[in-house]
Amino acid sequence: MAALPNDPKPYYRLHVFCCTNRRIEGHPRGSCAARGSEPLRDYLKQRARQLGIEDVRINASGCLDRCELGPTMVIYPEGVWYGYKTREDLDEILTTHIQNDGRVSRLMLRPEDGPAKTEKSDKTVKAAAAALKA
Repeated sequence: MAALPNDPKPYYRLHVFCCTNRRIEGHPRGSCAARGSEPLRDYLKQRARQLGIEDVRINASGCLDRCELGPTMVIYPEGVWYGYKTREDLDEILTTHIQNDGRVSRLMLRPEDGPAKTEKSDKTVKAAAAALKA
């Protein structure tokens, strides 16, 4: 949705949500935390501070529902999604997207990436969780 004339000015220029969701060990979808998202998110916050980036908020988030592609992040207001694995990936996102308003094409996630939404039924996930407990 586009901003309306009476909307207040955004509090932050960009808002970065880094998934740090943790699922039970062995869950079929995996989790971003199991793939190292927490220390990577901490690194991203530290580097942003070191670079003097003050108009961007970097937050931990719960599940962003793209577990199989994790760790993942989404940057608003653009709604651009990234999958990343290393500090170098994060440095590239910081420099290219956050500082220079560009995009890191090689790390971008598109809607068609990963399993189709219809495959992620609650029934399937509950059955997988029950099987892990057995």
